[in-house]
Amino acid sequence: MMPFYGRPDHFREAVESVLAQGDPDWRLVVIDDVYPDPEPGRWVAGLGDPRILYRRNAVNLGVGGNFRECVRLVENERAVLMGCDDRMLPGYVERVGELALAHPESAIIQPGVEVIDAEGAVHRPLADRVKDLLRPRGHGTRVLSGQELAASLLRGNWAYFPSVAWRAVELRRFGFRPGFEVVQDLALMIDIVEAGGSMALDDTVCFAYRRHATSVSAVTGPDGAKFAEERALFAEVDQRMRTLGWPRAARAARHHLTSRLNALSELPAALRAGDPAGRRALLTHVFGR
Repeated sequence: MMPFYGRPDHFREAVESVLAQGDPDWRLVVIDDVYPDPEPGRWVAGLGDPRILYRRNAVNLGVGGNFRECVRLVENERAVLMGCDDRMLPGYVERVGELALAHPESAIIQPGVEVIDAEGAVHRPLADRVKDLLRPRGHGTRVLSGQELAASLLRGNWAYFPSVAWRAVELRRFGFRPGFEVVQDLALMIDIVEAGGSMALDDTVCFAYRRHATSVSAVTGPDGAKFAEERALFAEVDQRMRTLGWPRAARAARHHLTSRLNALSELPAALRAGDPAGRRALLTHVFGR
């Protein structure tokens, strides 16, 4: 499932990366959220591949709404909600298929990921170096669940949402809740883990995640919008984890240290932009209330 609204050149790269899969057993559904240029749709139609379905929404649904539309349209047992600016490496479908067969009970499959910039060059900015430190230790494939997994994700979300293969039954059951546009992936993962779902975490790098200045998380950083979402989610999850009897997970949600440090790192951009409201929002998140 590929929600589309973005740079057409990145979109073409994303679609071509699916076409280049070594394992041909895939289906790609592109959901165009009323992008103003019709050319990307014409380009997809010109590919003539029966495995690709292109749909255009009647009205613009926004980021969260289009992800919910993706979930509604899922037909197979496993689904990936791939970014329209990311790339699958040629072995993605094969490796995820192997992991799904080996760990059919896993609701979430997180394969190995490399990070690329706007031009497609591999790089490792600060955010991803921090993710490397937060990622659970170990080698090969590990199956994580329960308080261990919840606490780890709440300390710092080290998962890469567009690379994740979800089991459709959990994806449909929980979906993406309105109000969480930027942290919807973390909210969904915590819902699944709280209900007993597990994650198969693998080291084999088979996906390229594009981090660039015009992504949703990058744009909503300096103005503090994404951190307001995070603060609301952490407050809610803190209470849920306490009720569940997972004190380490509740503590991780309550302190959300890496989220606070991330907000601190956005302060220089807010200062340069002369945005007092953004500055106040960021400082509120860093120091709490």
